[in-house]
Amino acid sequence: MPSPAHPIERKLAAIFAADVAGYSRLMGQDEVGTLRRLAAHREIMDRLIAEHRGRIANTAGDSVLAEFPSVVDAVQCAVQVQKRLREKNEGVPEDRQFRFRIGIHVGDVMVHGRDLLGDGVNITARLQVLAEPGGVCVSGDVHQYLRRDLSLTFTDLGPQAVKNIEEGVRAYKVEMGPDLTAPETRDNLKPLPLPDKPSIAVLPFSTVTGDPEQEHLADGVAEEIIAALSRVRSFFVISRSSTFTYKGKPADPRHVSRELGVRYVVEGSVRRSGNRVRIMVLLIDATTGNHVWSNRYEGEASDIFDLQDRVTEAVVGAIEPNVTLTEIERAKRKRPDSLTAYDFALRALPAIWSQDRETTEEGLRLAERAMDLDPNYALPRAIAAWCYAQRLSYLRTTNLPEDRNRANSLAANAVRLESNDALVLTCSGAAYSITGEHARGQDLIGKALMLDPNSAWAWHRSGWLNVYLRQTDRAIQDFQRAIRLSPLDPLMFNMLIGTGGAHFTRGDYVEAVHWIEKGLREKPDAVWAYRLLSASYFYAGRVDDAKQTLAAFAKRFLI
Repeated sequence: MPSPAHPIERKLAAIFAADVAGYSRLMGQDEVGTLRRLAAHREIMDRLIAEHRGRIANTAGDSVLAEFPSVVDAVQCAVQVQKRLREKNEGVPEDRQFRFRIGIHVGDVMVHGRDLLGDGVNITARLQVLAEPGGVCVSGDVHQYLRRDLSLTFTDLGPQAVKNIEEGVRAYKVEMGPDLTAPETRDNLKPLPLPDKPSIAVLPFSTVTGDPEQEHLADGVAEEIIAALSRVRSFFVISRSSTFTYKGKPADPRHVSRELGVRYVVEGSVRRSGNRVRIMVLLIDATTGNHVWSNRYEGEASDIFDLQDRVTEAVVGAIEPNVTLTEIERAKRKRPDSLTAYDFALRALPAIWSQDRETTEEGLRLAERAMDLDPNYALPRAIAAWCYAQRLSYLRTTNLPEDRNRANSLAANAVRLESNDALVLTCSGAAYSITGEHARGQDLIGKALMLDPNSAWAWHRSGWLNVYLRQTDRAIQDFQRAIRLSPLDPLMFNMLIGTGGAHFTRGDYVEAVHWIEKGLREKPDAVWAYRLLSASYFYAGRVDDAKQTLAAFAKRFLI
């Protein structure tokens, strides 16, 4: 029985189970050597699980059980594991090779201490047994999501009997091919259609030294160039939320073109030595891989804003020479008086695109430091307003009225200081939408989209605001626009759940369930969405599912 010190928690998770095929035979051949090789293979597997945001739960002998926040993460990890372990087996006699079988399911689990328990685990273990040595087997629930989102081929194994589960569980074999191409390369992915205007993605800039301070500078340069290009109305610019998923990874521009649906890709690097800064920039026609233009910019660290503007002007001129200087000038953001305040504001930016408690609180802390250094800098006030609103939205505060007032006050002050910056307007408008000031939020986000029609986050927040205002058609259109501008967005789950919210508001409860479940498959730990899902289940006639979901929500937030 679970001890009172370790209460049982229930949650939805993507579950990954692995074991070694023929492990007893290998131990019988060479016990010491097998344990040594198992440790080497586990080191590879454990590292890849961590890299894909997984958490190892139960382990025993040659078996591994892990949970992931996303189905995509779990399957990408499994395929990468099999690829790396196949490489490690090269040159090893067939009868001495370590080949893991991996099963993946998404479902309800019980968490006791660090262990995972329940039907979800039992189903995953059964799928693991069905997998071929060196292969991956997934459940029908996993396949339902992956068949649209990863370039993998599946073989339907049909319903499978699972102990203590009345209905058969449909299983699918992942056909990875002889080279085990990892899904993130997406060589066979059907490319997104190119927009009817110049389309561009700015990848995260690299550094030469790997110094964290230079990393922040490089991220800031890329952020500002994206923001400036985004405000050029004749361009289609992919959101930083999608382009920054490539950070720290090698990216073939042609793959980027197919994944994001753009013609041009900007790559670059930043190096700082003392007070001197050097920015290298390369513009690529990603549909062909040909280089269009490259240049180097150097100056003092205090000139960083001028350097960023020069890069933006050069990229615009190379792609669309007819864009007027007036439009380029309009795209420039008002600069803070303090470079240190600017640095803190850049470090706080992830709080805008995250719903993680720690990231939100860290963003608030950094934004407040930026405000102390430069009281007239609008952006950190807007970020802080959004962070306070996030506390309200996810019931992370013990003082609702105080945090609501702080969010509204900071939003008002941010807009007073800078009323023509799309990001400031979006943050402030989004905060107002959470605090219930819907009319103010609508005015600010509407103005933000006039200034920056390429802001995926503004379209995203406009979608939610229109859900609150019961303008469901507009909400769905806004979410679709946001998804196109940011196809790899870490907040994709929230756009999908928002689409479900729009369908719920219009009374299409079956469709609402479809979209909310799709969002939860992307992020199983978004338990706050259970409130909406339970209501959707109830009105769709799935009363038992509604009761279970509501109980799970109440256990997390109300008990």
